[in-house]
Amino acid sequence: MSVVLAERAASARSEASATIAIVLLGTGVVGGALLKLLNTSAAGSLRLVGAANSRRQQTDPVSLAQRNLREQLNQHGAPRDNASLLAALDGSAAAVKVIIDATASTALASRHAEWLARGYHVVTANKALAGGELSGWRALQAALAGGGRYGDSATVGAGLPVLSTLRRLRSCGDGLLTLEGVFSGSLSWLFNQYDGSRPFSELLREARQFGYTEPDPRSDLSGEDVARKLLIIARNAGFALGTDEVQVDGLVPEALRGLSTEAFLARLEELDAPLAARHAAASSRGCMLRFLARLNQRGHARVGLAEVPLTHPAARLYGTDNQFALTTTRYHAQPLVIQGPGAGPEVTAQALLGDVLALA
Repeated sequence: MSVVLAERAASARSEASATIAIVLLGTGVVGGALLKLLNTSAAGSLRLVGAANSRRQQTDPVSLAQRNLREQLNQHGAPRDNASLLAALDGSAAAVKVIIDATASTALASRHAEWLARGYHVVTANKALAGGELSGWRALQAALAGGGRYGDSATVGAGLPVLSTLRRLRSCGDGLLTLEGVFSGSLSWLFNQYDGSRPFSELLREARQFGYTEPDPRSDLSGEDVARKLLIIARNAGFALGTDEVQVDGLVPEALRGLSTEAFLARLEELDAPLAARHAAASSRGCMLRFLARLNQRGHARVGLAEVPLTHPAARLYGTDNQFALTTTRYHAQPLVIQGPGAGPEVTAQALLGDVLALA
């Protein structure tokens, strides 16, 4: 049997046995890691019927079965067209049809509620809808009332059981009182390393080389990503917070905000003196610096750099650890702490896969 015929036969067997059909939007770092997981036995009940990056897409079964699909899409494929991707889902015989959004696109996130209303399930790492404007969150909740399911484990904590734990507590009649933690893997690593012996700019360049930050580190340093995660958690806990109700104290000075990425990277040393001064002040008081997100019982939310004593839970983090300390009606004397790696394409992709499999 020729290679092509063998691939077609394998595709036919996969289609016959699949119970979940999926379309993957985004084949970047996280999407690429998910494609690798789709080639494992854990994903045996899934059938990929469409995949797309920002410019091209593929719905041909033989092409989708190739292990170098991500690389192929960089050169080959039809122009992006959501309609044909959804048609591929509609044309599948699978009982469950899922759109996976592994992008950071605000435009795609704005379609989530529409897709849910049309009967598709949505699984996502994209925070732009649930952590964006309050109107978008409310549209999402209205769409979910129609029966669609929204897999969002990957939006907070790279798959740590934060949202699932919070929902379980609420279903048992518990309620969130306060929340505090470190929600950014990149900022966690930076301030776990920063002890004043090396300039902050040097550590930042190192973190960028390791892939811990976005290509433009201002996406991390601004605190906006942390604010979105805080909004997602708060809204799932019943706090109807708008984006303007989170105070964000970022680390990027006004003079560096409007520059190109290249110009900003060339001026990283301008971050050093202010942070060295804050580190010295914290050390003189027996404290250390951590980039914290906080929510109190009155719904006041704040994100920014804070001094914490050496006995604080956030003072004992390692690597890219995230930490979520939830004080609830029942976990009152001592908070419930969820901690673990909060960055990395593999764990994020695993969270996406887990949400898809939970739909079966």
